[in-house]
Amino acid sequence: MTTLIPEKLLLSIIELGGYPSFTPLYKSLGYEVAVETRMRKALGFLKKHQPDVIVAEFNFQSDFRDRTSSLESLLAVVQRMPATRVIVFYEKEFTSQFEKLRSRLPVFDALTFPIEESALRATLQLSTAAASG
Repeated sequence: MTTLIPEKLLLSIIELGGYPSFTPLYKSLGYEVAVETRMRKALGFLKKHQPDVIVAEFNFQSDFRDRTSSLESLLAVVQRMPATRVIVFYEKEFTSQFEKLRSRLPVFDALTFPIEESALRATLQLSTAAASG
């Protein structure tokens, strides 16, 4: 009898995009992939599912009064999910704003645009190793 190992779940949040789809990479690493294009929908998804990995963008928004980006809301929710690892894509020009956020809320890893598939693959493999070790 063959036992099926459940796939790992990865939530990809693509609010602005403008980069290649990494879904084939995620699937090649054994992830079942869920994609959301709005943070509000992603937060709703997290009420029903606990992904192993979340890949999201840091989109700095200076017009927010009390936070720097919608990513802040996501990271606050993920704090209650210690097994979930968050990987963030961000623009180099917003490094200081992102680092301020990162100093308050944990992020597994962050990659600057343009995202190199090899770097993302290495980060995902590290995430898998960290989860199992």
